[in-house]
Amino acid sequence: MDVLMIYLRVFFTGGIICLIGQILIDKTKLTPARILVVFVVTGAILTSIGIYQHIIDFGKAGASVPISGFGYALAKGVITEVDKHGFLGIFTGGLVATAAGVAAAIFFGYFAALFSKPHIK
Repeated sequence: MDVLMIYLRVFFTGGIICLIGQILIDKTKLTPARILVVFVVTGAILTSIGIYQHIIDFGKAGASVPISGFGYALAKGVITEVDKHGFLGIFTGGLVATAAGVAAAIFFGYFAALFSKPHIK
């Protein structure tokens, strides 16, 4: 597949997800935290019914990088671990699948906090 076409698909997919988020911000009274929860839960639900994998196949990083991709990773991890370990996979799957990303976010957040100078606006 042509590289330019891949970039356009990634941009289009990520743009649609951002557009949905912006519409939710502008047209509803939902707080940003609730919108994040909506995206994570939507990603998990779409994964559980088999739709989000098609979105990932089409949009690649445009679908896996936004917060809905975190819901995808949680659900995909749970599905994988349930297949391997049964009922116990419900509790361990999400943690196993997202541990590296969460650890990296904590590490880089701490690292950034060490070198930033916070101030009150």
